[in-house]
Amino acid sequence: MEFIEINKSNIDSEHICCAIGNDKANKDRAQTKKQWLKERLSEGLVFKRLNKRGKVFIEYIPLENAWKPVCGENYMLINCLWVSGKYKDKGLATKLLNSCIEDSRNRGMNGVAVVTSTKVKPFLTDKRFFLKYGFLSVDKADPYFELLTYKFKNDSPEPSFTELARRGVCEYKDGFSFIFSNQCPFMEEYVGLLSSVAKRRGKPSRIIQLKNSKDAKKWGSPFGTLGIYYEGDFLTHELMTEAKFEKTIDAMD
Repeated sequence: MEFIEINKSNIDSEHICCAIGNDKANKDRAQTKKQWLKERLSEGLVFKRLNKRGKVFIEYIPLENAWKPVCGENYMLINCLWVSGKYKDKGLATKLLNSCIEDSRNRGMNGVAVVTSTKVKPFLTDKRFFLKYGFLSVDKADPYFELLTYKFKNDSPEPSFTELARRGVCEYKDGFSFIFSNQCPFMEEYVGLLSSVAKRRGKPSRIIQLKNSKDAKKWGSPFGTLGIYYEGDFLTHELMTEAKFEKTIDAMD
């Protein structure tokens, strides 16, 4: 099986895995993601996917330009590594990871970093996968995020979470704060729905869309694409249905 690298010459004609349905909603979502990608390609972002119609891909970018609250120099940061459905257990995740490591080494970088979690969480690759290939834990952020690195030189300085990210807080102390980016094509739509649920339940709600990596490093959650905060404290990174969010609010009341 071969992989395709998405670039400026083929991005309009190739699918980008995240939203591959042919209905209008998914086509619109895909365009949202593609627009975000187009603006990042000149910043060193790499998006590789399987040459099949499925959700098998890796996305990574130099840490300095990453949309996550992680600081450091000369590391590549993996945004997402995803292998789903019938393509699982075929070694494809390993091949994608190795391609990122090789690319980063060839660019003369200090290593590769990835944000995962202390225990298995939705939308985050199980940290055991990375530990198996030599990644080591270098930092943690409340309540469950963990930063791993694969260093090419032992004396290279390690990246770290920002202080706000490490503490799991944001500056807004009333109600819900939904902080998101269009790095994920589903976020803008679902954040709007969840914010409406909060308002119906009488909870103050604000939506903050991250516009650049500088803002993401300052305000974003360790997950990057979404952080849901309540009264200033991190609640979850999980994109959920309205019904599930209703239950989340019920549990808090």
